[in-house]
Amino acid sequence: MGSLQQQATDLALPKSWGGGSNCIAAVNVEGSTPESFPSNDNKSSDHDHDPDHEKPGWRKFLSFVGPGFLVSLAYLDPGNLETDMQAGANHGYELLWVVLIGLVFALIIQSLAANLGVSTGKHLSELCKAEYPVLIKYCLWLLAELAVIAADIPEVIGTAFALNILFHVPVWAGVLCTGLSTLLLLSLQRYGIRKLEMLIAVMVFVMAACFFGEMSYVKPPATGVLKGMFVPKLSGQGATGDAIALLGALVMPHNLFLHSALVLSRKVPNSVRGINAACRYFLMESGFALFVAFLINVAVVSVTGTVCLADNLSSEDQDRCSNLTLDSASFMLQHVLGKSSSTLYAVALLASGQSSTITGTYAGQFIMQGFLDLKMKKWVRNLMTRSIAITPSLIVSIIGGSQGAGRLIIIASMILSFELPFALIPLLKFSSSSTKMGPYKNSIYIIVISWILGLGIIGINVYYLSTAFVGWLIHNDLPKVGNVFIGIIVFPLMAIYILSVIYLTFRKDTVVTYIEPDKNDPTAQARMESGLSNLDGSFRADNVPYRQDLADIPLPE
Repeated sequence: MGSLQQQATDLALPKSWGGGSNCIAAVNVEGSTPESFPSNDNKSSDHDHDPDHEKPGWRKFLSFVGPGFLVSLAYLDPGNLETDMQAGANHGYELLWVVLIGLVFALIIQSLAANLGVSTGKHLSELCKAEYPVLIKYCLWLLAELAVIAADIPEVIGTAFALNILFHVPVWAGVLCTGLSTLLLLSLQRYGIRKLEMLIAVMVFVMAACFFGEMSYVKPPATGVLKGMFVPKLSGQGATGDAIALLGALVMPHNLFLHSALVLSRKVPNSVRGINAACRYFLMESGFALFVAFLINVAVVSVTGTVCLADNLSSEDQDRCSNLTLDSASFMLQHVLGKSSSTLYAVALLASGQSSTITGTYAGQFIMQGFLDLKMKKWVRNLMTRSIAITPSLIVSIIGGSQGAGRLIIIASMILSFELPFALIPLLKFSSSSTKMGPYKNSIYIIVISWILGLGIIGINVYYLSTAFVGWLIHNDLPKVGNVFIGIIVFPLMAIYILSVIYLTFRKDTVVTYIEPDKNDPTAQARMESGLSNLDGSFRADNVPYRQDLADIPLPE
């Protein structure tokens, strides 16, 4: 009987998965075990008495803190801050409800990305590589890299503006300093990813302290802020466009790849209860980090709304408020509130830009590794990602100066809006698919809510950008021949874009990365549910394959 029981166990629990439960371990669809997934068999003795299961709840939660703060920076990057300032300058507190809805939606989407990584052992770009044909895979990779570059542009330029405000460094020199400082800060990761996550969390709270300091000085009316937060309203010229810009700036496509990879740097018990607990802790951590990001966004909108809607503004400051940018905001705050206010703003902008460029480099690294599985040294891959990302910002800042860099931020935001479906749709499909997630797939309620929100924001972005392009085509000063030529090029590309979105939405998943355990073996099923691996009943909480390749980026010796 014992031999039969052992055979049944071996069938239910393949050795290539480290002896753990096969209900949540990712299958290597190419038939070989990746080097980045070391077997847990050699660690069995370490888990015989796993101290994690003796920790109180708050200590378990703290072990999962980190990824959410890195992800929250996408909602605090300089491009997002500029959109917030413009919304506050043009409409006061009226669009705060858009920020609230956008961050609630962001929490839902980010939790799906975290659950995908925890439940499958692979991040989003790796699953895209496994699922889609070669041509589609390379197209998605190029689009994802373009999204990283587009997201990095406001971050690099924002940091350069902050250095210019604080130290009067030329913008182009600030771009170079940003690239070098990012690589130096990333070197902290060789001492452990938690050190880098701690640095990012500190930068987030520095931003919070600076903007809350501005807010305490300005003292916006609490009733106006609360009303704007909970009473939906779109009044005034350009309110709809500014609301769409706020939503578009809140959801970053590269962030979905990033979050699904960052959670793999944690060791999660290989059991149903372990996976569910990890997903719950990551949800709580992301919720707290995004709540801090929400408060910072509210502070930015409230400060600029209070300053720009004041009755005693000079005509020069009114002109600045009507066309507020990251660069001009410092002069406006300095003139209205004093030099200390401008310094606080520059410190917050520096923290925002520098920390956001770190997460952008992370995302580029994971995208390149997941889609291409390049066999290169990690620090070389990191340097390549950083160099590709800062090149457009450096060229434009040298040629166009501050004004050219400011216009580049607008172009980057438009690119990100168009890029969103090519990360969001695969995430929605994979997280709702039993072939990828097994019993951890989304419930019907989450599926309906996430698809409605996802397709809604995609539709709004596509409609707004398309109508803006058509309006520009009709009202520009180019000769008719030029307009016709541009239309001949752009409209077929728009048709291809829409067809691509439809293809990703309705294509059926074919690659199975989840294999259901043998439910005819009650012993294996009971062990799978409890996280036990030893037949004698002794405790051993196996881990989902630990992604050492995602936990460190060693620099050359």
